[in-house]
Amino acid sequence: MNDLSKEAPLGRYTLRYLDVGQGTPVVLIHGLAGDYSAWLTQIDLLKQHHRVIAFDNRGAGKSTQIDEPVSTTDLAADTLQLMEYLGVPAAHVVGRSMGGAVAQHMALQAPDRVLSLVLCASFAKLDPLGARVLLNMREALAWRMSWADHARHSVQNFVSADFFNNYPDRVAAIERLIGGETRLPACYMRQNEACQNHDTLADLPLIQPPTLVMAGQNDPICSLTATRALGDGLPNVHTEIFSNASHFFLMEQPDKFNPLLSQWLQAHEPA
Repeated sequence: MNDLSKEAPLGRYTLRYLDVGQGTPVVLIHGLAGDYSAWLTQIDLLKQHHRVIAFDNRGAGKSTQIDEPVSTTDLAADTLQLMEYLGVPAAHVVGRSMGGAVAQHMALQAPDRVLSLVLCASFAKLDPLGARVLLNMREALAWRMSWADHARHSVQNFVSADFFNNYPDRVAAIERLIGGETRLPACYMRQNEACQNHDTLADLPLIQPPTLVMAGQNDPICSLTATRALGDGLPNVHTEIFSNASHFFLMEQPDKFNPLLSQWLQAHEPA
């Protein structure tokens, strides 16, 4: 894909974003690692029928990077400001991992702006295992101050054992992707803390938009415990579990994920 990205000045921060396609808007929010390029496969798929907006969160990719405290509530406000800047009154919101946590706050802050939610490998509150895994990854980066070392210590948390053992070339590509980060390590650490502090468990019944929750059966970061909490708390939810897959089930099983996403968006088109 050619670089069609632009920059949106939003107060103290500038967000790099991509705005392609036509139709009902879909906003894609990436996770703790990486930037909007994590969605390139889905962007190519969805832009045929939707206006697709993907962007780098503040502190990631080519958006503003400042070493300062940040919360998932702050990132939700950024996303809503970006929608306002782009003249998008409402959109389907798709978030992966931390992006799903951000999406929950969007639905709480501005329910009329969210047509539906898709939460991929996400959480209302990390369980003890997920919190420990994130803490370990943050400490590995703090100790080594090397994205390549961080990737080597982290990649096994993102894919299933079968995928890791049977697709070494694809695992190596994921490791290179994570290890190729250019962001300030401090910004990653701040957002890692934001994930640790995220807790919408008590607010889930207030989230009204229809919600698709998708999770990897073997995900240690957003485990089935966290997935069940979303399913139990959200009032209008459908859950899909990807067996023999982990945190990056979108990359492990794209032939299942991409049709599910497309079908969900089609089924929830506004009247």
